[in-house]
Amino acid sequence: MAAVGLQTHIWANNTRSVLLLAGFPVLMIFIIYGLQLVLMGFGFLPGTGRGLGDDMALAASWLGGTVPLAFVVAGIWFAISYFGSQTMIDLMTGARKVERKSEPDLYNLLENLAISRGLRTPTLRVIDNDSLNAFATGLHEGQYSVTVTRGLVNTLTREELEAVLAHELTHVINKDVRTMVIASIFAGIISVIAELVFRGLLYSRGGGRRDNKNAMPLILIGLAFAAVGFALAIVIRMLLSRTREYVADAGAVELTKNPDAMISALRKVEGRSSLKGPDELQQLFLDNQPNGVGLEGLFATHPSIQKRVDALVRFGGGRDPGPWSGGAFAPTPLDYETSTPVAG
Repeated sequence: MAAVGLQTHIWANNTRSVLLLAGFPVLMIFIIYGLQLVLMGFGFLPGTGRGLGDDMALAASWLGGTVPLAFVVAGIWFAISYFGSQTMIDLMTGARKVERKSEPDLYNLLENLAISRGLRTPTLRVIDNDSLNAFATGLHEGQYSVTVTRGLVNTLTREELEAVLAHELTHVINKDVRTMVIASIFAGIISVIAELVFRGLLYSRGGGRRDNKNAMPLILIGLAFAAVGFALAIVIRMLLSRTREYVADAGAVELTKNPDAMISALRKVEGRSSLKGPDELQQLFLDNQPNGVGLEGLFATHPSIQKRVDALVRFGGGRDPGPWSGGAFAPTPLDYETSTPVAG
């Protein structure tokens, strides 16, 4: 929590971005090689007719042609995603760009926060949805965008909404958003390859030669290589530490000087943040359900709301009003001045 806003945190996220870029070729090679072995085992690719080692060596020799082709396809995908990622996100979520004229209060809150840090104001978008959520996207200055749901705007007070916007702006400042968008693009490419693998297995029953004596070992080894590739993808995902949410919460407190607003905003969001979108996009959300119960918690992209509130109470000096039931939080003598929700 103490490292909020420090250059070291930005450096850490830049390092993660480099690791993602460096790790992606390894994933591609493992998965493509595994796919080739599986297709050879099912008879869609020719074997040597000799031993298992010879078949595996033959499949490895093909990598000189298949890997460059795969990287060409991946490069095209990356270029499309780089320039069209926001359009795709808007189509998937129903987000629409809004200007100061249509959302003056909301726009002014975001603009004031950006000005306080000497940043160009990110594009503001709204999703006409009753859920309570928000996220930031973009890869560089001039492309950054902050999106909030209509439910969030209609439910949170002005101070709470400002805290959420400050949280998302902290992701921009600390380069978390860039790292997550790159990870989402790569995950999309890996998902396409995975679909090809499963489609190959599905349609293998209808064709292919079955006379390769090494068929079963090739299939098992191929699946093992593919599994290693996907396991590496999970490892890379885990490099995107969940501490980024704690840091963004603390960044919101640093920007607004109002820890109670961030806490009460999280309490209102708790259990009401469900928002449709692919897994890669949900990693960007202010809150992503489920919040880590049992094995799901091991691979959760976000810490639980309770843990985030506890951290803000402990390190930010805030006070926890407890779970929100839909009405006003019980006031205390130390509460900030009562405010009203921002009209949508």
